[in-house]
Amino acid sequence: MTRNGKTAMLVVAAVIIIDQASKIWVKTHFALGDEINVIGEWFRLHFVENNGMAFGMQLSGESWGKLALSVFRIVAIVFIGIGLARLCRQEEKRGLVACISLVLAGAVGNIFDSVFYGLIFDSSWGQVATLFPAEGGYGTLLHGRVVDMLYFPLIEGHWPEWVPVWGGQSFLFFRPVFNIADSAICVGMFLMIVFFHKDLGDFLAQVFPDKKGGASKEAEQGE
Repeated sequence: MTRNGKTAMLVVAAVIIIDQASKIWVKTHFALGDEINVIGEWFRLHFVENNGMAFGMQLSGESWGKLALSVFRIVAIVFIGIGLARLCRQEEKRGLVACISLVLAGAVGNIFDSVFYGLIFDSSWGQVATLFPAEGGYGTLLHGRVVDMLYFPLIEGHWPEWVPVWGGQSFLFFRPVFNIADSAICVGMFLMIVFFHKDLGDFLAQVFPDKKGGASKEAEQGE
């Protein structure tokens, strides 16, 4: 296994383990809406669930919308995984490999909730959920809800009256509730855009190689 392959495996495994451990702990210790202060009042664990969007955003629509999102994310994970595996055959671009691994691990962490949590947990409404309940879970395959818990309400106040539209209304920064998987995706994307944007073309070539096998040749040269 190449050095890049080892880096990818380490990053993906670490993120998924930490992400799932934190979610399972929250699910088995909090009811929906429960929260505790971790550092003052600006870092809290606040338990919410959503239908698969990032940072606690809700997905509107019927169950088919949830199913479509889950299938789309699985397909995206497959393509990212294929590109990463091909990129790992090279010894170069270790930083890019680490960033893509963060994105892949975060996507896998959240899709795991969507695929399996409806089967392995009962409801968290008004109660602390049970892992592997005897009566079965709250949903079906591909219809689980993503667990979010990291909440940073850093600044709270009111807009000045002179501000158009929002004048006098309350505001809260930072409002979204998210999880470790969301963080991994955002960090990986940010680092790629800032430091490795010139190499993204190489990664896309691994995901969608041309008919002449250009990506394969490039990978072989890196071996």
